[in-house]
Amino acid sequence: MTLIRPTSEAPDASGPRPRSGVGRAVVVLVLVALGALIPLLGPSAALHGTGEAAAPGADGIALLRTALFAALSVPLGELFVRRLAHAVAGAPPAAPPTVLRSWAPYAAGAGFVAALGLASVVATGNLVPDSVGAIDIGGLYESRAGRLALVEVNAFLVAGLCALSRRPDTQVWPLAAVIVAEALRAHPTTETSALLGSGLTLVHLTCAALWAGGLLSVLRTLRRWRSPAAGAALLAVYARLAALLLAAITASGVASSLRRMPAGTILEQLTATAYGRTLLAKVLLVAVVTVLALWARIRLRRATEPLTACVPARAEVVALGLVVAVSGLLTALPLPIRW
Repeated sequence: MTLIRPTSEAPDASGPRPRSGVGRAVVVLVLVALGALIPLLGPSAALHGTGEAAAPGADGIALLRTALFAALSVPLGELFVRRLAHAVAGAPPAAPPTVLRSWAPYAAGAGFVAALGLASVVATGNLVPDSVGAIDIGGLYESRAGRLALVEVNAFLVAGLCALSRRPDTQVWPLAAVIVAEALRAHPTTETSALLGSGLTLVHLTCAALWAGGLLSVLRTLRRWRSPAAGAALLAVYARLAALLLAAITASGVASSLRRMPAGTILEQLTATAYGRTLLAKVLLVAVVTVLALWARIRLRRATEPLTACVPARAEVVALGLVVAVSGLLTALPLPIRW
């Protein structure tokens, strides 16, 4: 199975028929709907029996944070893969990016809406607003969390404008501002070694966005290319860099977990707290993603047709989408107790 579009020749009647565009759109919508259930239903499931209380509107906040992470991953992945494609021998000449070819403008729009929703929560004192009049826009400028929320809203707006411009690569700067704002938001100044925690989150979020968004963009790129050799080369280049990204994600994730849950209590908190349970689910999903990535790499090296590696790569994209949803849920749950 390959992701190369069929040529004008008649397809083999005995082979599988390519899935129609409508069919792919339906599959994507179903997967998005199922993924949205994780942040919407996750807080109550994770908190069940722990004795902890969720913040008001935790399910909505988790969904918005998931949308924000996904909106960050898509354009970063496109920029990442566009650079990789330039280094692939025999790659088709790069065409000027357009709105129809790129998902970045749509991702920026989704990120803007998500960031605006999160900013409205901050503007009402971390409560879900029950009316527009309850949102204190001016109050956002008076707190650190409010200013960071405004940075994210404006950064996604600028990223969308950059994506629509003749120089879409410039969107990397507003997207970087979103990552920095998220890293600072996750670690308030009252936290011990807040700068270290922000640095770990910065590395973790950047590498995760490049990994998830990069793989999605690679698969979309292979659909446009008609060269199996160039497609296999691009997938191989991405696979090598993905291994480094995974190492950085693992190292920063472990370090962040040890900061939240000291080594002496981590085993108990993984099952006794909502944060620990969700973290454990994320670790298991990342393990599944790793196995799928190894499977794809083995196929890429040993299969007679290397692009059969796209089969586990598609499953890997779905699993990475679930990881993004669980990560959004993780940010909405109460932090574990440091015993």
